[in-house]
Amino acid sequence: MAKKSWIERNKRKQRTVAKYAKLRAELKKRGDYVGLSLLPRDASPTRTVNRCEVTGRRRAYIGRFKMSRIAFRELASQGLIPGVTKSSW
Repeated sequence: MAKKSWIERNKRKQRTVAKYAKLRAELKKRGDYVGLSLLPRDASPTRTVNRCEVTGRRRAYIGRFKMSRIAFRELASQGLIPGVTKSSW
């Protein structure tokens, strides 16, 4: 599992993005790039990272299920993800 500090840091970034979203859109619409540069760095949506909801892992993230490939495989093998079956041929 990922360190708790990384998960909390990403949650804080998501809150900052939500807080400044309207202001960022307004500044972008006006083309005020100086005003955009004065906002906090974490106000940019590209600073957030997709993380697995189960383990917090950021690599090999499957967006449709919001989890990493490892957690997805474990849960799918146990039959805990609806609509997903292990294929065999």
